[in-house]
Amino acid sequence: MSLYDQILVEKADGIATITLNRPEKMNAYTRHMQGEIVSAMDDIDADDSVRAVIFTGSGDRAFCAGADLTPEGGGLVFSDPKDVEDLSDPTVRDGGGKLNLRLFQSTKPLISACNGVAVGVGATMQLAMDIRLASENARYGFVFARRGIVPEACSSWFLPKIVGISQALEWCYTGRVFDAEEAKAGGLVRSIHPQAELMEAARGLAREIADNTSAVSVAMTRAMMWRLSNTEHPMMAHRVDSKAIYTLSRGKDAQEGIASFLEKRPPSYPGKVSEDMPEFFPWWEEPEYR
Repeated sequence: MSLYDQILVEKADGIATITLNRPEKMNAYTRHMQGEIVSAMDDIDADDSVRAVIFTGSGDRAFCAGADLTPEGGGLVFSDPKDVEDLSDPTVRDGGGKLNLRLFQSTKPLISACNGVAVGVGATMQLAMDIRLASENARYGFVFARRGIVPEACSSWFLPKIVGISQALEWCYTGRVFDAEEAKAGGLVRSIHPQAELMEAARGLAREIADNTSAVSVAMTRAMMWRLSNTEHPMMAHRVDSKAIYTLSRGKDAQEGIASFLEKRPPSYPGKVSEDMPEFFPWWEEPEYR
């Protein structure tokens, strides 16, 4: 287990678990926590042994109760107190957005196991994760309009993609806190579990990915799904699909996939994300903040 100040990171049997670890403050989010999650993701993405990542919170009360409204050392909660002459100044950048942009860039599947309250950034950080599971006591809230601000962490991009524009607007307009059943009905979460069974369900899903799939295929699929679904024409997807199928079908993972199927045995994919991604990956240029 890797040691950080405000998160715990554990790697076991191909699965990494990142636990937000400020239980005395219901795992409230800080800039320090943001930096630690980014650092942990850098390490995890570089580790070919990790096949999936689970995020959860410490204790049984909260995944993350939002930004810490009483940060150590004082200061403003939502933004840097420094005055700027130009809003393109990096000082202006939203910390939750920087975190979600890093999660967006992950080459590993991200699974959220929401084990309690998740409001503000506690809810929005889960939007950049691929699959969201909830405990029966989970509560979500996009409460920004009730705090005099707006949704952050790139929510205006992620949330409508996940739940549709009308549902996204209702939750953000009202700022109400809602339960796991409403979250599931609205498409935010995949499934609801008793608190004691939540992590087992998340690990089971991660295990299914780790045991049965090619890491290279999954990394490509994640990038393709998130990056191509909003392009202006299906031709954009067709171009990447075609190059990926042509390239990967000639690779060692495709050979193993076919052989293991014909031989009726579990696969053992040799491909590594660090070494075996197609030559045209990445096919995009990362935009800059301005």
